[in-house]
Amino acid sequence: MSTSAPSLSTSSTLVGLLWPSREDARFAALRAIVLMAVGTALLTVSAKVQVPLPYVPMTLQTLVVLMIGASYGWRLGGATVALYLAEGAMGMPVFAGPTAGLGYLMGPTGGFLFGFVAAALVMGFMAERGWDRSLLRVIVMMSIGHAVIFAFGLAQLSLVMPFAKAWTVGAAPFVAATIVKTGLAVALMQAAWSVTRRGGKA
Repeated sequence: MSTSAPSLSTSSTLVGLLWPSREDARFAALRAIVLMAVGTALLTVSAKVQVPLPYVPMTLQTLVVLMIGASYGWRLGGATVALYLAEGAMGMPVFAGPTAGLGYLMGPTGGFLFGFVAAALVMGFMAERGWDRSLLRVIVMMSIGHAVIFAFGLAQLSLVMPFAKAWTVGAAPFVAATIVKTGLAVALMQAAWSVTRRGGKA
């Protein structure tokens, strides 16, 4: 006998189609735990693949954040990235910097991390409405996701320096890489849906 439970992902998302949830509380919980564990692990690895720059290192985190949000949906995607931040706040070495803890989140570059959660929520919300399935819309979607991350990051960075300097150190050096990562996210999303359609799941 199964018990009904609200799913953290919907069947309209990529992960929801590839690994559908069930109206069984234990299965839904196990599925969420596995997906969140995989997501936080990917975020941790992506944080360590970086190019050192003053103030804010360049990593693959934003790419992974956008893919998690778009693939998981807003509930599970947001919960996964929030768990990642919670791990870092507890002192686990999951962030790009050499330190972690609550102080790191509250520091000058912490806004980018809070932006990860917001971006995952936005990506998941848009994906559940089909924005991840057409080329033009997924380009717009991924661009919005990066813009959300930069908005949060620059807002917190601007608390300790003038906005012009915050832009110079927190955004300008990453414009080219952001364009590349946006293009890569679009390509990965399109490829994933192409494979899914060929498999008859969408």
